[in-house]
Amino acid sequence: MKEYNYTVILEKEEDGGYHAFCPSLPGCHTQGDTYDETMDNIKDAVKLYIESLKAHKKPC
Repeated sequence: MKEYNYTVILEKEEDGGYHAFCPSLPGCHTQGDTYDETMDNIKDAVKLYIESLKAHKKPC
């Protein structure tokens, strides 16, 4: 299995919870109530984004 490394930005929201995004994958954003939940969510989001790129024969 090929390994990919992407930078992820995690921001604490003023009203609670977190927002995470991957700047090099446009539109790859997620959120969560806790840090751990948000990290799990962004890992899933990046994985699905990469799977979509591969399915459409786009570079990762």
